[in-house]
Amino acid sequence: MSILLDFLDMHEVALEVLLALGPLLVFFVVLQAVFLKLPKELLARLGVGVLLTGLGLIFFLQGVKEGFLPAGTALGEALGRGNLWALLPIGFCLGFTATFAEPAVRVLSYEVEKASTGAIKQRVTLLVLSFGVAVFVALGMLRIILGIPIQYLIVPGYLLALTLMRFTHPTFLAIAFDAGGVATGPMTVTFVMALAVGVASAIEGRDPVLDGLGLISLVALAPILSVMAFGFIHTRKQAKGNSMGGSEHDNNR
Repeated sequence: MSILLDFLDMHEVALEVLLALGPLLVFFVVLQAVFLKLPKELLARLGVGVLLTGLGLIFFLQGVKEGFLPAGTALGEALGRGNLWALLPIGFCLGFTATFAEPAVRVLSYEVEKASTGAIKQRVTLLVLSFGVAVFVALGMLRIILGIPIQYLIVPGYLLALTLMRFTHPTFLAIAFDAGGVATGPMTVTFVMALAVGVASAIEGRDPVLDGLGLISLVALAPILSVMAFGFIHTRKQAKGNSMGGSEHDNNR
């Protein structure tokens, strides 16, 4: 019963959500009064949407505060006291599943398929992003185990991204940098970050701030590199298929 009461005690979270949504609502009301003049029916639907969004954010953030963060930290501490090298496959699996379940990643994958008229399938984009994040979460676990400074991974990573930009089709560049933003959504951030902090807390000689934090920066970099690599391969295969098709057409002539 006490656990349920803790979950229902969400006045602080409700106030935070109100402070976040309040300025947007005020801004919209001013625009509505001066410029938009939207019909009442549409305003009623917007009002219901804002109400549902606010309630959803309150319940989600309270769940993160009371459930996800403590669970991720406790799991990380338990894993940090065991076989450290087991953190690599565990981090890979958690990174993959967290990204695969991320709502924003699914929305992006759907939009990519729709915008490309089916040329880039939703499931392919989802798998590419999930695999890329999984590899970098495992790399983040390795960083914690060995105590590697974050700049030794971030700087070469972005230099590699800048290099790949020269060989990647512009379509995939746009997708890659959008993917870097959506992959660091609530599912990934709340659980994976808490896990990394817990692992760093349990390993002797590691600092939860210096070593535990920073994993999300790798998660943001992972989709950029994975989508660019996928785009490079996809473009080359497409060009090869077109050239073979052209050769067969010439032979038939």
